[in-house]
Amino acid sequence: MPMDESKKNMVFVINPIAGTRSKRFIFELLNRFTDKEKFSWEAIKTKRAGDAVNIANQAVQEGVDMVVAVGGDGTVNEVARSLVHTSTALGIIPYGSGNGLARHLQIPLEPQRAIEVLNEEIIDTIDYGKINGIPFFCTCGLGFDAFVSLKFSNAGKRGMLTYMEKALREYLTYQPETYKLKTEEHEVTYKAFLLACGNASQYGNNAYIAPHATVTDGLLDVTILEPFTIPDVPTLAFQLFNKTLDQNSLIKTFQCRKLYIFREKAGVIHFDGEPVMSHKEVEIEVVRQSLRVVVPAYEKMNLNVLQKASDYFMELKTMNELIVENLVRKNKLMLKKNKSLIKRFMER
Repeated sequence: MPMDESKKNMVFVINPIAGTRSKRFIFELLNRFTDKEKFSWEAIKTKRAGDAVNIANQAVQEGVDMVVAVGGDGTVNEVARSLVHTSTALGIIPYGSGNGLARHLQIPLEPQRAIEVLNEEIIDTIDYGKINGIPFFCTCGLGFDAFVSLKFSNAGKRGMLTYMEKALREYLTYQPETYKLKTEEHEVTYKAFLLACGNASQYGNNAYIAPHATVTDGLLDVTILEPFTIPDVPTLAFQLFNKTLDQNSLIKTFQCRKLYIFREKAGVIHFDGEPVMSHKEVEIEVVRQSLRVVVPAYEKMNLNVLQKASDYFMELKTMNELIVENLVRKNKLMLKKNKSLIKRFMER
């Protein structure tokens, strides 16, 4: 990695398969909008899972000032886990399906404006969590969301539509489990559909599973969803996206620094949406003020209506592109099928 001692050094770690948005012009955008007077930079594409961890580790060893994750929450997690407890800052250009941490930090979804945030170089220091020793920066959990994450990871396609398809399909057969929870102060047992711990407030896509969570308070926000019926789904869904989920009677919440969970059998857990198999006992904790992150100038952006409108239309454009892509694919399959039928008819 080149080091220019007259400038600050930045490495962009690009996941080419994250999310559903094309990254064809990302190098052009980086070259055009990155402040060349302030930064010397290079961009590296990942080829497989784990590459971002290794690239970020090397950058830390070489004293790079900032490593930028260009991708989704999985890419952010891989880069960030290598930067905790170091002086190297994390930057984010959101290109994933959910972009949970970027949304929580109010980083723009539009790449040019995300690069402009990096140029301003405003840095905050945030907490992160660990589940069975694995770092997470947004959320982790057990139960249905972890189960769906596992199905989603094997789907071969990314995006919100695929995730929703898996969630709706698996809901019909998923059986809630019983969990024994132990904190520094109390011990309780719940039968739950899912159990989520938030360092940040949302899964991604503005789905606020822990609406009051912050990344600087040194606390985990625990959300427990008790078993529910189909008529409960519309209200739960509305409150999930309206930041009022904690007001539902089916939801139990509390805060803690460390949580021990005991369940009846081993199974899947997730960290920032990435599934992994785990044993029956699960330990979750928060680590305070351990990651330097480049954030927007909140006083300028917190209530910026134009930013929110821009992000909304960016998401709408992405959804439309996905719908068009699916229609084109279906039409190609139909055309291929019709050609095959015509060929068979002509051969008779």
